[in-house]
Amino acid sequence: MCDIYCETSFRKISNEKRSDERNAVVGNFGKAPYVITYNMKEFLVVLAGCGAKDGAEIHESVLTLLAIDKEGAEYQCAAPNIKQHHVLNFIDDTEMNQERNVMIEAARIARGNILDLAKVSMNDYAGLILPGGYGAAKNLCTYAFDGAKASINPEVKRIINEAYDAGKPIGAICVAPVLVALALAEKNPEIVLTLGTDAGANASLEEIGVKSKDCLTTAFVKDEKNRIVTSPAYMHGASKISELEQGISGCVKAVIEMARVTK
Repeated sequence: MCDIYCETSFRKISNEKRSDERNAVVGNFGKAPYVITYNMKEFLVVLAGCGAKDGAEIHESVLTLLAIDKEGAEYQCAAPNIKQHHVLNFIDDTEMNQERNVMIEAARIARGNILDLAKVSMNDYAGLILPGGYGAAKNLCTYAFDGAKASINPEVKRIINEAYDAGKPIGAICVAPVLVALALAEKNPEIVLTLGTDAGANASLEEIGVKSKDCLTTAFVKDEKNRIVTSPAYMHGASKISELEQGISGCVKAVIEMARVTK
């Protein structure tokens, strides 16, 4: 269990029910209409390639998928169908004279079951989870190069906004909270995220325009009001994989619990 939270609570604004195939509650989240489902079990997991230094962090990605499965939910992986920023030799960190595609690389983690993010809608999913890895900061946005002045891939920004505007929970791991900040800061500067305990990293979230909170690898920050959960994972580079599992499983469980609405 984690003792790091945003001490705010989500308030369900309307209990009006709609009798459709998804058995949903309809209300308002901020200024936007939303639909929260009772029985939609599938969560969208957006990957940034394959490999910690130039793609999605494999440990974080697999632990995310495992946690979703252990909670009795399902997942669908997606990635932008774009050129990877660069390809690194993971032994000596040298850049290789190769070109790779982010979606094709992410398919390695997804065992081939991958969707083009441009063809995905949050209408079909209960929530959104974004594992980390340098690919999130190089391929999905330019944070690795531009810091708080980074730009974000338009499809990544769209899918985050779709989830947020629909009141569907968002989970972000490792450096991926930067994506949430870049996508939503102008819309809501009161969002609370974490990049761990590094003062400089968390300060960059504040510079982007959201709030930050220190958090250990084994824990997570839950912003209940905005339905966003974040966990630092390998933002603490020396972390053990067992420590990652604690934080990521807690993060995923919190996201899934947010997506469950009691009649």
